[in-house]
Amino acid sequence: MDNDATSIRNSVASMRDAVLFEPPERRQRLDRFWILLILSTIIASAGVVADSTATVIGAMIVAPMLLPIQGIMLSTVLGDRTNLIRSIALVIAGAAASVTIGYLIGLSVASEVVAANNSQVASRVNPDLMDLLAALGTGVVGSIALIRRDISDTLPGVAIAISLVPPLAVAGLTLESGAYSQSLGALLLFTTNVAAILVTGIAVMAFYGVGRGLPAVGQAGGKQAGGKPVNRRHATLAIVAMLLIVGIPLTLSSISNSRNALEESAIQSVAETWAESGGWDLLQVNTGLDGVTVRATGPLPLPDAASLKKMLRAAGIDTSNIDLELVPSYKENLEGP
Repeated sequence: MDNDATSIRNSVASMRDAVLFEPPERRQRLDRFWILLILSTIIASAGVVADSTATVIGAMIVAPMLLPIQGIMLSTVLGDRTNLIRSIALVIAGAAASVTIGYLIGLSVASEVVAANNSQVASRVNPDLMDLLAALGTGVVGSIALIRRDISDTLPGVAIAISLVPPLAVAGLTLESGAYSQSLGALLLFTTNVAAILVTGIAVMAFYGVGRGLPAVGQAGGKQAGGKPVNRRHATLAIVAMLLIVGIPLTLSSISNSRNALEESAIQSVAETWAESGGWDLLQVNTGLDGVTVRATGPLPLPDAASLKKMLRAAGIDTSNIDLELVPSYKENLEGP
């Protein structure tokens, strides 16, 4: 690195101070972390229940979960076993607390908070490879922002882009609603984001040479010498393996989503022709856990559902998992005495 590049880089000490919970301010930093985490989870849960995107974004800005995740990343690069264990414990405890808060808030909600009636839930319970790609890109930005002083102002944007607390709130809310598969999907999204941050962060730090030439913590010359250092290679391989494992269900989800999209498109084309022939309008073709639902609206009398079934079968579409919802609509003029 040349002098100009070095001048805009944060020192290892400043990076440690930014993301690690070390003395002498460890108590204050932990207090701040838990206060912000609890408040951000409450805000996120309220935003999800109200189906308010703006409120959920506000929770993302407040959420402090990115710090211990980056702490895992930095501790791995530096070979700092103590802080690695501490950061991992904080991420696990924080995630458990957020899910619990979401569950408790779900107890106070009269209706179920599930994907079928809430767009905030629907957008977080079926992650695929596009979510992984977005998380990888955001992880790169977050890591560079940690290393370079000149772009550290992008961290609020990173907090918004890398959704951490909202999926945990969704996991708690859907768990309370009995939608266990949706809860697992939200946890998968959170795990995907964590794995992406760790893998991209280690790669970015290797590119910038962070930790190069420094003894691992616990080795002679390292901080807290005398402790057992982290095997950086093994830790890095474990993180990469975590990403690969997460990638399996994401790939399966992407394949399923692509198949559903093609099926929905074919059904929509047939259903639109059928609806228009009876003077009705097609409202929606939607794939859910129980199959595909075709919704249409129009004046009485109801159109012939058997003819739609015949048209779909003629197009080579299996109708065994398709439900038809007909919503009659009519106008009545109230003008007059």
